[in-house]
Amino acid sequence: MLLAVAACLLAGIAMPRAACAQQMLDRSPMRPLALSDVRVLERGDQPAASAGTLDRSARPGSEADAKLPATNGEEEPQGINIYARMGAPLPALPPEPEYKGPVDEAYGAFQRGFFLTAVDKALPRAQLGDPAAQTLLAELMDRGLGIKKDLKGAAFWYGQAAAGGDPAAMFKYALLLMEGRTVPRDKAKADEYMRKAADAGNGSAQFNWAQTLVADNPGQKGLSAALPYYEKAAEQGIADAQYAVAQIYESLKDLPEDKRKKARYWLDRAARAGFDTAQLDIGIWLVNGIAGDRDYEEGFRWLKISANRGNVVAQNRLSHLYINALGTRPDPVEAAKWYVLSRRAGLKDPALEDFYLGLTDEEQKQAIDAANKFRRS
Repeated sequence: MLLAVAACLLAGIAMPRAACAQQMLDRSPMRPLALSDVRVLERGDQPAASAGTLDRSARPGSEADAKLPATNGEEEPQGINIYARMGAPLPALPPEPEYKGPVDEAYGAFQRGFFLTAVDKALPRAQLGDPAAQTLLAELMDRGLGIKKDLKGAAFWYGQAAAGGDPAAMFKYALLLMEGRTVPRDKAKADEYMRKAADAGNGSAQFNWAQTLVADNPGQKGLSAALPYYEKAAEQGIADAQYAVAQIYESLKDLPEDKRKKARYWLDRAARAGFDTAQLDIGIWLVNGIAGDRDYEEGFRWLKISANRGNVVAQNRLSHLYINALGTRPDPVEAAKWYVLSRRAGLKDPALEDFYLGLTDEEQKQAIDAANKFRRS
């Protein structure tokens, strides 16, 4: 499994990619979804001991379970009555201290979309050796904003800013050194800049440096070395890193139990961020009870999201759920629709083929019509 995880995580070292995850799915402990696997606002005027609490000692189904204890309006208020304060004037705010720090006029213009102004402001500072201005100028040249698109010029300024220690520039220049298009390819220098950018806190560099460590050190050694960088990138919201952390937590041996328990948490974070393979995997994990309890309804929801986005494996698994009424009502036509879509994409499933052939001609026709009308969400 470690080799499978490593192979998956290697995809898109320069830029995050998700396509490798299906290969890992085939070799991972996340077994395919088989048929056998799925079958009155309180005001604060009551004593704290009684205000707004449920009687937990009452037997289930009793009236005390469903009602909050009544309050006695004749009692003297205890503490602050919040309603008496509503509408009262607030105390004056302290004066805001005058900002005396540096103002980056070039970046401010860039943020507002004034790209010509951004170039005019950044160029003199870049020529004087300001790494932040050099990075901004490189970005403007790279994208052709306010200035003619110039990839070689952008590479020059990225290199200058990287040498000056700008983390974003070090990351970008490392990618250019790996690609070898606008600058000579130099893996050693690329690795050096990527590591420095990662250690300086650049989230994208942290993910890519982790990818490099896995590529250069296959197996558990590489995954163990890469994990801290994946974790840092995941904390910064890099969905690819969140997915990687989930897979490593679930599969890597000798990890602390508190980390293993968070595997599903990180997979859920990646899925909610829109990472397509994470949406597929979280659905399978929930249905099969991997890294936590089974939850058919939530698993069905995630698989349907993934299927609607065009994931062929999710379409196949969703068909099984409709057949077996797991997380949803049974629906043979809907099951057949998703099977037809996955079959058209080249995913064969003998069990689903037998199911499909057992439908009536009318049901098959309805399924094909529904598949023909399907559009990715």
